[in-house]
Amino acid sequence: MTEKTLKEKTANGLFWGGISNGAQQALNLVFGIFLARLLSPADYGMVGMLTIFSLIATTLQESGFISGLNRKQHITDADYNAVFWFNVLCSVTVYIILFCCAPLIAAWFRQPVLVPLARLSFLSFVISALNTAPRAWLFRNMRVRETALLTMLSLVLSGITGICLAWNGFAYWGIAIQNLMYCITMTVGSWWFAGWHPTWHINLRPLRGMIGFSSKLLATNIFTHINNNIFSIFFGRLYGEKTVGYYNQANKWTGMGYNMLTGMVWSVTQPLFARLESDDNGRMCQIFRKMLRFTAFLSCPALFGLALIAPEFITIAITDKWLTSARLMQLLSIGGAFVPVASFYANFIISRGKSNIFMWNTIALCLAQMLLLVVLYPYGVEAMVVAYITLNTLWLFVWHWFVRRLIGLRLKYALRDVLPFAALAALAMAAGWAVSQLANGNIYISLLLKVATAVVVYAGSLRLLGAQIFAECAAFIKSKLGHKATPYTP
Repeated sequence: MTEKTLKEKTANGLFWGGISNGAQQALNLVFGIFLARLLSPADYGMVGMLTIFSLIATTLQESGFISGLNRKQHITDADYNAVFWFNVLCSVTVYIILFCCAPLIAAWFRQPVLVPLARLSFLSFVISALNTAPRAWLFRNMRVRETALLTMLSLVLSGITGICLAWNGFAYWGIAIQNLMYCITMTVGSWWFAGWHPTWHINLRPLRGMIGFSSKLLATNIFTHINNNIFSIFFGRLYGEKTVGYYNQANKWTGMGYNMLTGMVWSVTQPLFARLESDDNGRMCQIFRKMLRFTAFLSCPALFGLALIAPEFITIAITDKWLTSARLMQLLSIGGAFVPVASFYANFIISRGKSNIFMWNTIALCLAQMLLLVVLYPYGVEAMVVAYITLNTLWLFVWHWFVRRLIGLRLKYALRDVLPFAALAALAMAAGWAVSQLANGNIYISLLLKVATAVVVYAGSLRLLGAQIFAECAAFIKSKLGHKATPYTP
């Protein structure tokens, strides 16, 4: 692939990734507002207590083969076929195990209704197993546009399904069926768009070349899901389904913010870095730093801004019955500003084939997190959340240490790429909060003043300081809108 083609694919990938993730979060926002108004915190908590089991089961089914297929230099239909049949066999086996374990899960949370609910919800990863190989083909070939359209269609159909069921009194059953509808639509659509389809010949031998790399990703992703969803297990056991509902609502809205950015960058960075010459550290550092600046440029104002408007957003969008979630949402959003940065570091390490580093680093973080929660649980929910975001933010220095070993990037340069955007975003949010005091308690005026002031201060500061990344992104957007300008390229 020529450098020009790679640049074009990267720029277009970022563009479509941005549209896709922006539209996804907008759709999630709309459907989430409707559902939160129709359902109670306890309804969300019931499904939330099963989330970690579904995610781990999905990870076992996928087994890291999407990244494994992506980094393989020469790939054949036999490779995709082997991944497809492995995922199908694995998912059926895991579902049978979890089907039998459903009474034990219900006993842990002291909720008998979780037995049938779990058995229905866990069907989602069996359906998704049919989807892994086609998604790997779309990912490897950087078909971001097709993936974007498919994801948006799936969100619309599943969202409408969830709202209709909630409106008719299905409560948490509606959320479970909504997830199933999403998986079905994604699976059918992936088969439609992919340029590959499986055969009935089952041959798992091609997996041998990927199993070492993919198995490390498998272990890593399991621990990642445990780390990200461990509160559902602790809170469900200690405080009940209502507390799980409040936390999951806060975590959902925060996740929409950083998942939009993480998904946009992830859809491009792994294929991009996997195709660069591994011995050109100078070129690698140059692209890495530019992508790092781009990530921080977007993530800091987006997530700090979400923390700023959390009370108004919760009250206006989903009513004050969820106001308990606002404080948790503020804390999670501040820490969430650095999640896309950490994800970018991790994806770079994966693209270099260092899945062992990714695995052990993630396992160490997860174990440290579990230890903190065990120590701090007597001090309440907020103390555990603060410890969680503090540890995950400080762990960025660990990720950087490994990246420096790979390409020689010094910490002071990485800090120069991230901290100015964090500082300007914090300044903008402080200005937004100060001006909002003029609202005299009117939450609508307060929200408007916060958003308008923060946007003006952040964008104005970047323009005044002559930030190159700001000018390049503006030029690229203009070029996409038909104006003559130099497009953004890494």
